[in-house]
Amino acid sequence: MFGATLALPAAAQDLEVPFTLDWRFEGPAAPYFLAIDNGCFAEEGLAVDIAPGQGSLDAIPKVATGAFPIGFADMASLIKFIDQNPDAPVIAVMVMYNKPAFAVVGRISRGITSPADLEGHTLGAPPPDGAWAQFPVFAAAQGLDMSRITVEPVGFPTREPMLASGEVDAVTGFSFTSYLNTVRLGVDPADISVMLMADYGVELYGNAIIVNTDWAAEHPEAVTGFLRAVARGVVAANEDPAAGVAAIAARNPALDSELEIERLQIALRDNILTPWVLENGLGGIDAARFATSLEQIAMTYAFTNTPDAGRYFTDMYLPTDGSLSMR
Repeated sequence: MFGATLALPAAAQDLEVPFTLDWRFEGPAAPYFLAIDNGCFAEEGLAVDIAPGQGSLDAIPKVATGAFPIGFADMASLIKFIDQNPDAPVIAVMVMYNKPAFAVVGRISRGITSPADLEGHTLGAPPPDGAWAQFPVFAAAQGLDMSRITVEPVGFPTREPMLASGEVDAVTGFSFTSYLNTVRLGVDPADISVMLMADYGVELYGNAIIVNTDWAAEHPEAVTGFLRAVARGVVAANEDPAAGVAAIAARNPALDSELEIERLQIALRDNILTPWVLENGLGGIDAARFATSLEQIAMTYAFTNTPDAGRYFTDMYLPTDGSLSMR
């Protein structure tokens, strides 16, 4: 018939998923960018846009308010946030740093080689820093006298420069960030001590992928697809760290690729692909360890509500098709 039009079904559109990191576009973020460039997110029907963050505590309120449906944040800080905001629609769904990167990074030439050496010295700590947030647990586990440690609040941009210049003797930070940034400033690696809090009695989990629970309830398959794509990104980054950093450099041409490859390799080795993950797969938790971590948080933090592990983490969105295996 003249003038008739044939109605065709609209093409399916990928679901737009803004994702906020905890920090800048650096080496450890490679799995997410590889998941974009390798088509992993697209295969799950997701159009993911990645935004940088401003510290480990930054993503939690962004996701809780719904500004971002998914983010990357420190688990212990999330626990405290939920305790203080029990109705906040946010929960962790995938642990990425099975062994947290929280560390104290010090100068050996300034007398910092062990936790006890911090007493009588100056510690630089950015107030929003996830490692600083967990420092009281580390200090309690090591029996440190906090009154004998001079804590200097510093900004993220000035943290490592102040360590390099000797204005502070040690700093809190992520191991792979503060160590490499200090080396980049010309400090001899042999003069740098890196104390991973996890090696000194801290049983906390590190950063995890968190979701807005209202959004997740509406899009459960999207959450699982997102996590599956991230797991594929981890595998790809481990197989070819240089390609992972190249994916970041495409978004940040000023990137020091050689430095970021090393940063990525440290994160994969020390924090992501731990012996537990290689045995049990990426993303989950050990219930007994998680219970201990809650007890450790309670050493220095007064819970308003009775701690409830199920309120802070759920494995209901983790894929069950074997994609989390890292062997």
